[in-house]
Amino acid sequence: MYQQMIFVNLPVNDLDASKKFFTELGYSINPQFSDETAASVVISDTIVAMLVTRQKYAEFTKKEIVDARKSSEVLIALSAESREKVDELVDKALAAGGTVAGETLDHGLMYGRSFDDLDGHTWEVVWMDPAALEG
Repeated sequence: MYQQMIFVNLPVNDLDASKKFFTELGYSINPQFSDETAASVVISDTIVAMLVTRQKYAEFTKKEIVDARKSSEVLIALSAESREKVDELVDKALAAGGTVAGETLDHGLMYGRSFDDLDGHTWEVVWMDPAALEG
């Protein structure tokens, strides 16, 4: 069965620093789709973050490229398999140079934390109790 994928393209200021940041979170770089202007960060079998230099990103849009440290256009949310995995990923992000992006969300059956990457893009990591989802 075909599984639809998502490719999130993000403009970055320093491609090497951004690649290091995401590999420190435990993600890999797919060299087949990476070069000196872009890096393909494999988050899962169906999610890829394309880190693109601002110059290259400008080739794909006529719109102004926002500075994500000053403006927000998108919040990227990732699911996690447990509360511990939420903490593990966010703690890795903070240790790698990311910053806290908001308050911890803890509603018992839903738990989440968020961080901003090196360029200010906000990543939310959320766990939801599978029993609560069932019904």
